[in-house]
Amino acid sequence: MVSSPEESGLLPPGFLKERDVEPVGRWFLTQWERLNSNRTISAGILSESSDEEEEAEDDDLFEDDLVFLRSLDPKEVKDQDHYRVLGLTKLRIDATDDQIKRAHRQKVLKHHPDKRKHAGEEVKEDDDYFSCITKAFEILGSPVNRRAFDSVDPLFNDDVPDALKKEKQGDFFKVFLPVLKRNQRWSNKTPVPQLGDDNSSRSEVEEFYSFWYDFDSWREYSYLDEEDKEKASDKWERREIDKINKAQRLENKKEESKRIRKLVDNCYNSDPRISRFRKAEIDEKAAKKKAKADAIKAKKEEEERLRKEAEEKERQDKEERERQEKAKAAAERQEREAHKKLLRQERKKLRNIAKEHTMFSDDEDERVTHLAEVEKICEIYSYADLQDLNKRLQENSTAKQVFLEELEKMEERLVKERNDVQQQSKGAGAGEKSSAASKEWSHDDLQLLIKAVNLFPAGTAERWAVCAEFVNQHTANKDITRNAKETLAKAKDLQSGNFAMSSMKEQVNKMAYENLQKEQKRDCTVTESEATNRTETPAETMGFSSTPWAPEEQKLLEQALKTFPSTTPERWERIAEQIPGRGKKDCMKRYKELAELIRAKKAAQAAAKKS
Repeated sequence: MVSSPEESGLLPPGFLKERDVEPVGRWFLTQWERLNSNRTISAGILSESSDEEEEAEDDDLFEDDLVFLRSLDPKEVKDQDHYRVLGLTKLRIDATDDQIKRAHRQKVLKHHPDKRKHAGEEVKEDDDYFSCITKAFEILGSPVNRRAFDSVDPLFNDDVPDALKKEKQGDFFKVFLPVLKRNQRWSNKTPVPQLGDDNSSRSEVEEFYSFWYDFDSWREYSYLDEEDKEKASDKWERREIDKINKAQRLENKKEESKRIRKLVDNCYNSDPRISRFRKAEIDEKAAKKKAKADAIKAKKEEEERLRKEAEEKERQDKEERERQEKAKAAAERQEREAHKKLLRQERKKLRNIAKEHTMFSDDEDERVTHLAEVEKICEIYSYADLQDLNKRLQENSTAKQVFLEELEKMEERLVKERNDVQQQSKGAGAGEKSSAASKEWSHDDLQLLIKAVNLFPAGTAERWAVCAEFVNQHTANKDITRNAKETLAKAKDLQSGNFAMSSMKEQVNKMAYENLQKEQKRDCTVTESEATNRTETPAETMGFSSTPWAPEEQKLLEQALKTFPSTTPERWERIAEQIPGRGKKDCMKRYKELAELIRAKKAAQAAAKKS
C-alpha cells in the first residue's frame, strides 16, 4: 500500500488541501458531451484527440489576426468585416454553417476574456474586442442576418465594365466573364445560364440574355438601416423609423437594378456574337427579299398580260352597259319629269281652287288654318289623289263641304297609319294602345331616344328593351316608364317619313345640335383679357388637350392599356409615352369617359334583362 506524502513524512501535516477543479474551454465541452451521451473517459480522450486534430485543421483554414482584433472598436461593430473577425476572409460567402461555428469556437477558445485573464493579460470589461467576435457570430450564424450582410459585403466589387468598341471586342470574354460570374451569386433562380464561348449557338445566347434581362436578385439592404426600430420609445416612433428604412432600402434596390441592367446592356452591346447574328439576319432578309422581288416581278408580268386582255373585254362590255343605262336613265328621267310636272299642275290647281273659294271659309283665322291644311295635302297626297280631289271640288257645287270631308279623311288616314305601326310593334289590344297614346314624348325624351338608337346599334341583344331602359334612366319625367314595344313604335314613327313626325325629328335634331354647340362654347370660351395675357388654353394649362381623339389615337390607347396593367409602376406616364401629342391627364380623362360609357351600357342591359 502506497502512503500519501503527508503520511510518509515528506510534507508537514495540513500542507495539502482538497480543491474543486472544473474543465475549461474545449475540455469542458468534451466532458459535457461525454456526460450527456454516457461516454466513457476513454471515449472522451478519443474525442479530445479528434478535436485537437480538427483544431489543427482549423488553424490552417481560419486565420487569427490578433493585431486586427485588438484594433476593433466595439462601438463601431456595424461597420466591421464580420468574416475577417471570425477568420473567414478566404471563404466569405462560400463558408458553410459548420465552418462558421468552428471558426467562432476557435476564437472563443483563444480570445475569451477569462482565458486571457488567466494568461495574465489585462482585459477591459466594457470595451473588449471579444464582443465584436460575439456580434459577428450572431450575424453570420443567422441565415437572415447573414444574407443581409452578404448583400453589402465590403469586399464585393460592384464595378461595371464599359461597353467595348468594335476594335476591342476580341477581349469581350476576358472582360465580362469574371464580372458576370461575380454577380450571378445574387440570383434567386438557379442554375444561372453561362456566357458561353465564341461558338455558342444563337438559342443559347438568346437564353442567356433573356435570363439576365429578367434577372431576379435576392440582394437587399436592410443591413444599411440607419436607425434600429427596436430602440424606439413607442410604436409611433417605430413606425416612422420603419417607414424611413423601407424607403432607403427601396432606393438602394432601384440603384442595384440599374447597375445590373447597365451591366447586361454593356455586355450585349459588346458581344461579337450579337453582331454576327445581326449580320446573318440582314443577309437572310436580303436574300428572301430578292427572291420575293423576282417572284413578284414574274407574277406582275403575267398579271399585266391578263389584265390588258381583261381590260379590253371589260371596256367593250362597259360601253355597251353605259349605252343601255343612258337610254334607261333618259327614259326614267323623262317619266319623272312628266310626273313632277303633272303633280305640280294638280297642286297649283288645288291652290287656285282654294283661292277662288277664299280658302273655303269666311273666318280669317279659319282661312289661315285651311291654308296650312291645303299645303299639308299638297305635301302628302299623290298625283292620283290630288287629281281626284280637284275633280270633286270642281264638279260639286258645295266645294267647302267636299274640302272639310277630305280633311277628316286625311286625319283618319294619318291616325290609321300611326295605329298600324303601333299595332305591328306592340301586338297588343286596344287597352295597351290607349295607354301608349297617353304617354306623350317630350322633345327631351325624343332626343334621348335618338341617342339610344345610335348608342345601341342593330345587333345589340334585346336592343329595344335596352333603349327603353336608357331613356327611363336619363329622362327628367320619372312618372312615365317606357317599355320595349313603345320605344320600337316611336322609333318607327320617327322613321315613317310623314309630315308631323319628320318636322318633330328635325326639331329634335336641331335642339341636340344647339345644345352641343352651347356645351362646346361653354367649355372652350376664354375671355379676351385672358387670351392677351397668355398663349396657352385652359385645357393646356391643366395638362389637357382640347383636340378630339382620332381613331388611331384610340387604338394606341387601348393597346397601351393592355400592355401596361394596373400593377405597372408609373402606369399613366408609360401609357402617355405611347401616344404622341397626348399627356398623362389626357389619357386618364379619356379612360374615365370610356369607362362611364361602358358602365352606362352595362347598366341599361342589366336592367333590361331583369325586367
